[in-house]
Amino acid sequence: MSSGPDRKRTALTETAAIDVPLICGAMYPCSNPELVAAVSEAGGLGIVQPISLTWVHGHDFREGLRLIRRLTSKPIGMNALIEQSSRTYRLRMERWIDIALEEGVRFFVTSLGNPRWVVDRVHPSGGVVYHDATERKWAVKGAESGVDGLIAVNDRAGGHAGSRTAAALVEELGDLGLPLVCAGGIGDERDYVQAMALGYVGAQLGTRFIATEECHASPGYKQAIVDAGASDVVLTERITGVPVAVLDTPRVRRLGTKAGPIARWMLRRRRTRHWMRAYYGLRSLWELKRGLHRDAPERDYWLAGRSVAGVRAIEPAGAIVRRFSDAWQEASTDGGATSRA
Repeated sequence: MSSGPDRKRTALTETAAIDVPLICGAMYPCSNPELVAAVSEAGGLGIVQPISLTWVHGHDFREGLRLIRRLTSKPIGMNALIEQSSRTYRLRMERWIDIALEEGVRFFVTSLGNPRWVVDRVHPSGGVVYHDATERKWAVKGAESGVDGLIAVNDRAGGHAGSRTAAALVEELGDLGLPLVCAGGIGDERDYVQAMALGYVGAQLGTRFIATEECHASPGYKQAIVDAGASDVVLTERITGVPVAVLDTPRVRRLGTKAGPIARWMLRRRRTRHWMRAYYGLRSLWELKRGLHRDAPERDYWLAGRSVAGVRAIEPAGAIVRRFSDAWQEASTDGGATSRA
């Protein structure tokens, strides 16, 4: 896809050097190399999730990036989960970022922590950092750390959703002077155009790209997304200890959505919170990986956001990017969409 003079640009397309202001968000466990590459090749931006790339899909990190590079020469990004945990994890994430920079990655998305050290590592190489924010306090922390933009995660997102609507986040974060990317609730072209009309410079999609030919999720998982409506997505505390958006499968209904009393007690106390989160994290890594490739809704958790309401078919990722781009360009020409530059 070319980006000729007639193609509308935003702060996201400029800083990420892409044609379409559309991101395939990093997903554990669904971000396989073929999916990342397909979105970028179509003009959007595929984001690498390091643990998915290495542990779920079995690639050495550098070789995984080079595999993606063999599939596309277009820009890709990397997700850095930077929540304070073990020193070993921090060193591993630092090494992944260094390798990504060496392999030409220049767009990074940070989440769950203070992004200052990532900014300091990435900016000298000409890279940019966008930081996940579900509310103002996290956005301010990102702004004070020098990030280049914000991924505004709203209440319709999959995984760890926020509590604000997409419109409320624009109002809440707009005065910080940073480009805002909408994350959550975008399943079809109409959702995308409406998000851009609110003042976002782009959108990040996750659930929509699970139901694609390139994603390595099981056929049953993909079809469940196609068949689901917004009311079929529920929040459960039983994966990570905090609410996570998932499809309402037989397993979810059997086990319930609330953490047990011991877990809640430990999560409320500073001295035990870290250990409980570590336990939940390790368990969820295994359970979600196990559930990715098999059709067992009675045994597995399937992550999804309320954007399932707009997903009507399993199709190529590139077709989605091009269709969304055409709809936005048409709306922009008609005066129906604007963007905050």
